[in-house]
Amino acid sequence: MNEDEIQTYAMRIAAQKPLAELSYTFGEDIHVFKVMDKIFMMSFKHATQKIVNLKCTPEQSEILRDLYPSIHTGYHMNKQHWISVYAGEKIDVTLIEDLIQTSYQLVTAKLSKKQKQVLAVYAEIP
Repeated sequence: MNEDEIQTYAMRIAAQKPLAELSYTFGEDIHVFKVMDKIFMMSFKHATQKIVNLKCTPEQSEILRDLYPSIHTGYHMNKQHWISVYAGEKIDVTLIEDLIQTSYQLVTAKLSKKQKQVLAVYAEIP
């Protein structure tokens, strides 16, 4: 996938998550996806490269960076808990979907009990 395809696909997948909201918290050219006001994905351009930032565990981050040359520590984010995905030959739709799902799950796992109950209602609506 090229960088345009990665960003376009990632934004489409993120937007489909229950209660996902797109905002421009950091400027009009930085797409920030949140669930219950918690960021789970960012998509933006830095210099000449388009980047997708996603939350992950420190262990996952290390493994992903070893396996994929175009995955790095999160640009302008906590280096232990975020990764940056750049265009690369090994980056495909399945990987992007999995990374977004993981990021979303990590963020929603930290929600309050009440927030989780609200999210559960929306997740069940077809």
